Parts: sequence; structure tokens; C-alpha cells
Amino acid sequence: MKKTVFVLLITSFFVSCIPNKDLIYLQEKNTDKDAIEIKQEVSKPYRAQVNDMLSITIKAIDQKLVSMFTISSDQNQANSQQALYFNGYTVDDHGNIRVPVLGELNVLGYTMEEIRNTIEKKLLDDYFKTEANIFVTVKLAGLRYTINGEVGSPGTNVLYQDKVTIMEAIANSGDITLTGNRKEVQVIRKFPHGFETHYLDLTDAKTMDSPYFYVQPNDYIIVKPLKQKSWGTGTTGVQTITTVVSALTLVTTVILLSKNL
Repeated sequence: MKKTVFVLLITSFFVSCIPNKDLIYLQEKNTDKDAIEIKQEVSKPYRAQVNDMLSITIKAIDQKLVSMFTISSDQNQANSQQALYFNGYTVDDHGNIRVPVLGELNVLGYTMEEIRNTIEKKLLDDYFKTEANIFVTVKLAGLRYTINGEVGSPGTNVLYQDKVTIMEAIANSGDITLTGNRKEVQVIRKFPHGFETHYLDLTDAKTMDSPYFYVQPNDYIIVKPLKQKSWGTGTTGVQTITTVVSALTLVTTVILLSKNL
């Protein structure tokens, strides 16, 4: 009986506990720890897609001259997410945005810089001279992503940055829980031809070489649970031993009571 209990404890300990190597992000595997490795960014300029929200600002020496090209907004609400929804430029199903006076512009598949150049050229060709010093800024009105599963705060978040890594997105969502699978984080990304799914091993530093390491608007991130969560025996050695001992104590008590009846 003692041997059986001992074997059960040891087996539960090794099977149920989560190894430390499964919890550490971006590990440099099979490399010298003292070596310094410089990685080149592999992110490419983002290209506008359907349902993207763009923020477009047009400025000039005399701001009154360009006021007709901008959407008026309440200054008190200018920086709120709600204001961006109502005052931003949404890419419709045909890949167009509607800019006051300029009308519809097709931006599908264009980078933010290409859209800016298109607007500047149209303004200078049709409405202004070079002396007006037209200055156009085009940005994504927030980088929106949705994250679900084993994270501290699942849901939809918006980060006002040009580039966001999946590590930043996860950190902004409360980090992956102890029972979250860092080796198989699922990223569902929208493309003009449909959706594509990719899996990232966040415990491996080589993941930084993946184009999916950088979040894009409307990405859907899913962190699946480890098997240890469904087993319910605990995630640490102490928790596992406590659970197993409690179960054995219960079984022993039931057996003793049944013999006394």
C-alpha cells in the first residue's frame, strides 16, 4: 500500500506540475547565454483592409483653407475612442473612404504612407499650390485586437501605436495565466481572400522572426489551456501533493468507515 501511494504521488507530481521551461517567454534555445544576438524586424508596412478605421489630418499655413476637407468634431471628445468611431474614416466593403470635398478614395491594399501621398497629390493638383504648405497625416485610428482564453483580461482592446508585438498585446491583457499554453498561441488574421490561422511558440525566441509576431488590426488571439488545468490536480508541486493526499485521505476514510459498518 505504501509503495502504491508513493508511486501515485511521484507520478502525479511529474505529470501534473507545469515545467518552468513552459512558463518562460522567448528562450534562446541551444545558444550561448552570454552571446548577444541582434534580430532584424520582419514586420512589413500595414496595408489598409475593409472595416479599418483611419485618422486623417490635413493642415496648412492658413488652417481655414483646409477646414472644408476635415470632419468637424467636439474638441472635448477629439481623443476618445467614440469620437474616432464617428469622426474617423471607415474603409467600406469596396475599399473606399469618403473624404469631404475629395469624395471617395480607394485605399484598399495601400500603406498609410501611400494613402497620405495620394491625398497630398490630389489636394495640390486640384485645390492648392505648393506655397500653401499642405501637411497630411494618415494613421490607423487605433490598433484593435481581440484576445480570449487563458489570459488575465480577455476581450477586445485598442492600442494607439503604429506597431504592437503579440507580447505587448498579451501584457496589455493581463498576461497569460499559469495554466495557459504559451507554446501554441493561436492567431487568426484577416486577409482580402479570407482568414488564416497561425500558431506561435512564445517560449522560443525564434518566434520573433515570424510575421505573426506583430499584431495587425482585427487580429483574434486565442490562448488555449494546458492539460494540467483539466486534470485539476494543481499546477505546482505543493498543490499536486495536497490534492493527491486529500484524495487518498478521503478514500481511506471511506474504506475504514465501510469496514466498521
